[in-house]
Amino acid sequence: MAVELDTKGMNCPMPILQAKKTLKGMDPGDTLRIESTDPGSVNDFASFCRTGGHELVESKEEDGIYVYLIKKAA
Repeated sequence: MAVELDTKGMNCPMPILQAKKTLKGMDPGDTLRIESTDPGSVNDFASFCRTGGHELVESKEEDGIYVYLIKKAA
Protein backbone atom coordinates (compact mmCIF):
# COMPACT_ATOMS: atom_id res chain seq x y z
CA MET A 1 0.00 0.00 0.00
CA ALA A 2 1.33 3.42 -0.95
CA VAL A 3 1.60 6.44 1.33
CA GLU A 4 -0.60 9.22 -0.09
CA LEU A 5 0.54 12.85 -0.44
CA ASP A 6 -1.83 15.57 -1.66
CA THR A 7 0.04 18.61 -2.98
CA LYS A 8 -2.82 19.97 -5.11
CA GLY A 9 -2.82 23.76 -5.13
CA MET A 10 0.88 23.98 -4.26
CA ASN A 11 3.39 25.43 -6.70
CA CYS A 12 7.08 24.68 -7.17
CA PRO A 13 9.07 23.92 -5.08
CA MET A 14 6.48 22.85 -2.47
CA PRO A 15 5.41 19.50 -4.03
CA ILE A 16 9.04 18.37 -4.19
CA LEU A 17 9.81 19.61 -0.68
CA GLN A 18 6.73 17.83 0.72
CA ALA A 19 7.66 14.62 -1.12
CA LYS A 20 11.25 14.81 0.14
CA LYS A 21 10.04 15.29 3.74
CA THR A 22 7.57 12.40 3.45
CA LEU A 23 10.10 10.04 1.85
CA LYS A 24 12.56 10.75 4.67
CA GLY A 25 10.19 9.03 7.11
CA MET A 26 9.59 6.01 4.88
CA ASP A 27 11.49 2.73 4.55
CA PRO A 28 13.48 1.80 1.41
CA GLY A 29 11.21 0.12 -1.12
CA ASP A 30 8.08 1.87 0.20
CA THR A 31 5.90 3.64 -2.35
CA LEU A 32 4.71 7.25 -2.26
CA ARG A 33 1.70 8.34 -4.35
CA ILE A 34 1.57 12.08 -4.99
CA GLU A 35 -1.19 14.20 -6.52
CA SER A 36 -0.32 17.66 -7.83
CA THR A 37 -1.92 20.39 -9.93
CA ASP A 38 1.41 22.03 -10.83
CA PRO A 39 2.25 21.30 -14.51
CA GLY A 40 5.92 21.97 -13.74
CA SER A 41 5.91 19.03 -11.36
CA VAL A 42 6.24 16.62 -14.31
CA ASN A 43 9.83 17.64 -14.95
CA ASP A 44 10.49 18.32 -11.27
CA PHE A 45 9.60 14.80 -10.11
CA ALA A 46 11.46 13.14 -13.00
CA SER A 47 14.59 15.10 -12.06
CA PHE A 48 14.06 14.55 -8.32
CA CYS A 49 13.90 10.77 -8.80
CA ARG A 50 16.84 10.68 -11.19
CA THR A 51 19.12 12.64 -8.85
CA GLY A 52 17.86 11.02 -5.64
CA GLY A 53 18.04 7.45 -6.90
CA HIS A 54 14.32 6.88 -6.37
CA GLU A 55 12.27 4.98 -8.95
CA LEU A 56 9.54 6.94 -10.72
CA VAL A 57 7.17 4.00 -11.17
CA GLU A 58 4.37 6.05 -12.72
CA SER A 59 3.78 9.58 -13.97
CA LYS A 60 0.42 10.46 -15.49
CA GLU A 61 -2.13 13.23 -15.82
CA GLU A 62 -5.83 12.68 -15.09
CA ASP A 63 -8.23 15.60 -15.60
CA GLY A 64 -5.65 18.23 -14.66
CA ILE A 65 -4.29 16.24 -11.71
CA TYR A 66 -0.73 14.95 -12.07
CA VAL A 67 -0.20 11.62 -10.33
CA TYR A 68 3.22 10.22 -9.43
CA LEU A 69 4.17 6.91 -7.90
CA ILE A 70 7.67 6.92 -6.42
CA LYS A 71 9.47 3.93 -4.92
CA LYS A 72 11.96 5.02 -2.26
CA ALA A 73 15.60 4.13 -2.94
CA ALA A 74 17.47 1.71 -0.70
